[in-house]
Amino acid sequence: MQTSNAFGIRRDAKVQTIEKIYVINLDREPDRWSRVKQELKRIRDPFGNDLLRLTERYAAVDARAFVQEPPKDADVDPYYTLADQLFVEPQPQTLPTRFELDAPIRMSRAEVAVARSHIEVWRRIAQGAQEHVLVLEDDVWFHPRFAHHLDQVWKDVATAEGNHEGFDLLYISYAEATHGAPKAFVSTHAFKPVRGLWHLSGYIISRRGAEKLLRLLPCRGPVDLWINQQFSVLNVIATKRSIAPQRRDAFSANSYSILPALSTIGAINSEGAALFHARPSQRPVFAFGVANSGLTSLAMALSMLGYRCCSDLEDLPFEELKLLREGSVDRVFDAYVNVGCLEPIIGEIRCSYPQAKFIVTASSSHAASQAVRSISTGFEVADVIVFDPENVNAWRILCEYLRCAPPACSFPKLDDLGQRHTVEACPQPVSAKGRPMPERDRSPWVVESGRSRWLGIRVEPPAPESDGHWIEVDCSAGLDPLRWTARTDTFTSNLALFRPLNVEFDGVGGAMIQIRREMLGVRQYSAGALTSHADHLFGRFESTFRASSVPGVVTGFFLHRNSPHQEIDIEIAGNMPDRLIVNVFYNPGGEGAPFDYGYRGAPSHIELGFDASKGLHRYAIEWTPWEIRWWVDDRLVHRRVLWDPTPIPHLPMKLHFNTWPSRSTQLAGRLNPRRLPSIVQVQSIRAMAHAPSLLWQEDRLLTAPDRPVVTGVAP
Repeated sequence: MQTSNAFGIRRDAKVQTIEKIYVINLDREPDRWSRVKQELKRIRDPFGNDLLRLTERYAAVDARAFVQEPPKDADVDPYYTLADQLFVEPQPQTLPTRFELDAPIRMSRAEVAVARSHIEVWRRIAQGAQEHVLVLEDDVWFHPRFAHHLDQVWKDVATAEGNHEGFDLLYISYAEATHGAPKAFVSTHAFKPVRGLWHLSGYIISRRGAEKLLRLLPCRGPVDLWINQQFSVLNVIATKRSIAPQRRDAFSANSYSILPALSTIGAINSEGAALFHARPSQRPVFAFGVANSGLTSLAMALSMLGYRCCSDLEDLPFEELKLLREGSVDRVFDAYVNVGCLEPIIGEIRCSYPQAKFIVTASSSHAASQAVRSISTGFEVADVIVFDPENVNAWRILCEYLRCAPPACSFPKLDDLGQRHTVEACPQPVSAKGRPMPERDRSPWVVESGRSRWLGIRVEPPAPESDGHWIEVDCSAGLDPLRWTARTDTFTSNLALFRPLNVEFDGVGGAMIQIRREMLGVRQYSAGALTSHADHLFGRFESTFRASSVPGVVTGFFLHRNSPHQEIDIEIAGNMPDRLIVNVFYNPGGEGAPFDYGYRGAPSHIELGFDASKGLHRYAIEWTPWEIRWWVDDRLVHRRVLWDPTPIPHLPMKLHFNTWPSRSTQLAGRLNPRRLPSIVQVQSIRAMAHAPSLLWQEDRLLTAPDRPVVTGVAP
């Protein structure tokens, strides 16, 4: 145990030292609390006491306790901007526009929870009697010579300050910005930062410093970002090196809201397999209930927990029902919600799956009703709960029953679909065959490509809706700024930055969208992209265009959204302009749910029978709640029903047209700069949605056109 250093200084016959320690620790992380206690026992204060004796655990605010997105209040304003981020960590090679700099970014729930935890600790310090308090997050460890280094810094700071009141904040744990923090050295052991310190995981704060920070609230943005903005009015010191760094073997549950914005300006260039690995252990799950009892909401919640969930059907496909009744592990699904054909065989299911979980949905006021009791008949000794999806603690109740962690977003609330009638699914058109199936994402929401007999689930469509109205772009007439925007951003797999100058209208042949070699700091190429201001939910979307034949270049016409990531694609790769790539990305949840897993999607290759770079052709996507169909020159070339191989995207998306050079040689071949500029001709873009599924965003100044748009099949 370390005892040789005091890390305190004597001033006017009084030893100034750490008088109290707060450790911020979540109730559900007892192992972290145990580890940090062991660290605190190793170090002694000037009076010979180990630091654990000075320590009080503060129960951190838990993001999972938020039942909805946290609102703005006097302590935390959950919105900040890219400009705030770039103040702390500039990106010298990026070229963000004023719109990108000022567009609001919403903090993640985890970031709000972290900020509130620190603020509450500051409030305790300001109201307490201690002059200097050490605040630690529970993932730090102490440098072997922690006491020696801190003792040197404290003495140097006292000498430099003379008779001044002392520091407000002393960083002992931090990470400098990539290009370094601007600073002025106080001594060989300490410096005063101007900005550029991340990770507010270990610091000594004075009572006066805590009072100052409370007066500066609300905290706008992540707390370690916001506090950098206050350095000019605080007396902030940092040890020359981090002497209580964060543990590298501790998983961080935080989620970083800034990453999509950094991607759009090219500051993040790598892209990996952000796939869903947390598969549920309690399987299978069967859920039943009376009409309008929240069954569809429960099905979505199970999907968000990583279950492959089949729901709201009268019948199952024959092969799936056969495997289920046999007790086979080779089933497609591991959760079945509101499936009518399963209700008569509950007893058989219980015998085949003794470890199965059963859920009966009912509101708390109807839990004891005759209808609920009749549904529950046959469960007998089965593991069953009566569950109310409207309960404010719905996530906690469901996840305790299924022994899993809830996601950091609200419990879904959807209108019940009822049991839909199914019909035999059709095989794909012949034109969809001929090439090996490209690799797909591996997630709970993509059925494996090796299931040769699986054709998805075809739902009988309702009566035809009345026709909507066409929203058309005549690309010879120029860009309508009320409906479309030319993008000024990028995404990780794009070798170019999108620039409005790369979209030109010639008044005769339509729009010409170019890719050029152009040195733009983070990128060596510029490209062009159009995005609708409107969000579309179902309809027909078509464009007449001539694709690029330059290897490495992708021509794309697609619908896309983030949070959660959903997408429906048409793409043509320059190295194979006689082939169409159709793709669907699906993630579960409602608006704002942070499910953005997958980077390959579920692509298929379609032989066109012609070279798409030699002339204009019309390409269309028809998107309904029960099916997606792709058309080329009025010829059906591909169709997808439910779970073929993904659910049908169910949230509004923006319509996009772009051309861009890909990092993936597998997707489009290797880019040859000598073949540039590459030009794509776009004659028209049309969208027809059935009212009220066209949702106009009237206040364009408050929202960006979209978060980074990632399309294509990564290697």
